[in-house]
Amino acid sequence: MTPASNHRLTHRFTLAFIAIAVGFLGCKAAVADDTITLNQKADGYRGIWYMNQPSGDEYVYKYSGGLGTYCAKHKPFAIHCPEVNKTFFCYGGATKDNDRKLVHMVSYFDHDTKTVPRPTLLLDKQTDDAHDNPVISVDGKGHIWIFSTSHGRSRPSFIHRSVRPYDINEFEIVPATRLEGDKPTPLDNFSYLQAWQSADHGFQVFFTRYGYPAKRTICFMKSDDGVAWSEWQRIAAIEEGHYQISGICESKIGTFFNFHPEGKGLNWRTNLYYVESADGGNSWQSVDGQPLSLPVTTVRNPALIRDYQSEGLNVYLKDLRFDEKHRPVLLYITSKGYQSGPKNDPRTWTIAKWTGEKWAFSEITTSDNNYDFGELWIFAPDDWRVIGPTGKGPQPYNPGGEIAMWESRDQGTTWKQSRQMTSGSTRNHTYVRRALSAHPDFIAIWADGHGRQPSGSRIHFADIKGNVYQLPQSMDGETASPILVESP
Repeated sequence: MTPASNHRLTHRFTLAFIAIAVGFLGCKAAVADDTITLNQKADGYRGIWYMNQPSGDEYVYKYSGGLGTYCAKHKPFAIHCPEVNKTFFCYGGATKDNDRKLVHMVSYFDHDTKTVPRPTLLLDKQTDDAHDNPVISVDGKGHIWIFSTSHGRSRPSFIHRSVRPYDINEFEIVPATRLEGDKPTPLDNFSYLQAWQSADHGFQVFFTRYGYPAKRTICFMKSDDGVAWSEWQRIAAIEEGHYQISGICESKIGTFFNFHPEGKGLNWRTNLYYVESADGGNSWQSVDGQPLSLPVTTVRNPALIRDYQSEGLNVYLKDLRFDEKHRPVLLYITSKGYQSGPKNDPRTWTIAKWTGEKWAFSEITTSDNNYDFGELWIFAPDDWRVIGPTGKGPQPYNPGGEIAMWESRDQGTTWKQSRQMTSGSTRNHTYVRRALSAHPDFIAIWADGHGRQPSGSRIHFADIKGNVYQLPQSMDGETASPILVESP
């Protein structure tokens, strides 16, 4: 038998073993399904309120607010499907009587009728931690996938798939496995997940594994069918670990990341790194084509873009896009430290773009919190936009604020504010997320919430003109029209 034949035979045995394991796990999942999967209809759109780390000062928390579309390392939250002319989305919701009980919600905006249905309450995550918020994906057959993440390793993660294509009424748990060596093992824990779909490579997923070996090790895996997944591939494990933001452009995937310096604690994150793959993660390169052996484990390596550690700056990652030449464009904020308040100003919104020869850096604006969050839209070579809470909010120096749209006509070199999208708000607007393959009527989704005390949270979306709509908090019928609340 030739080595190639032996490899194919081994692969067939492995796939058969996975199929048996998946069937066995399906029996186990049915038990969990009875207690965790709800498939209920809610009577309106309400987001989760969440806080992290009391600060003992006037800002009350390190970060807090209406965090239904949190966090930066979760992607995506919304996808437009032209086959049915609907934008499907998910968010971290709350029950009617508890603003801090996390439930996973799924819904859509119907572009033909301009209405939304009652959202589906898919999952009770049995926590109040918005780090467990879901992300969404849609496969080639139109099935909606919801990946329910976990904050570390103390709680399980789940994968759900809609029973019917382009339908949110009923979901089922996917008994997924990953290869560990040549053996399948349950895929039941992942953090900070970012799920991408392509016709050539199926699911391509970036995520974090705690203690693997770094405190936060960033990883990659892939799957043709969402059931049998590859081995976990470590991307980086420098000192105490990383945050990462990934993206996809046709056959190319990429991720950029910072790192936590040893001994300073996980609130410190600095430096800027980037790696990419053009073959579905089989091989990885730096932006200038240097082959990389992963994981990278040293502070200085070919993936390093900029040494912000030597500049004394923290780096907070926001978005990764690719321009019309498939070159990466990075959006992030720099600041002097993690604590809220003016002592760590300025919080500088920065673009780093690869020109084909070097990284070029430009500044967009400043805002007043490290966790102010927006993303980057590239509609055309002369139409780049950033939407985010760059305006002063009712709770200044807490996360979020008033939403503004910034535009660049020269591929990110210079920027100007083109629209003030919200004003006179009583709660900060937070975590503006970009819809994939966005329809002009629904390009962004976010939530609001009080920055310094528990509150209700409303879900908003915006169209390409900057009009802002609020989803109904309570509904009498099966469908309702969103409420136009701001029109520039």
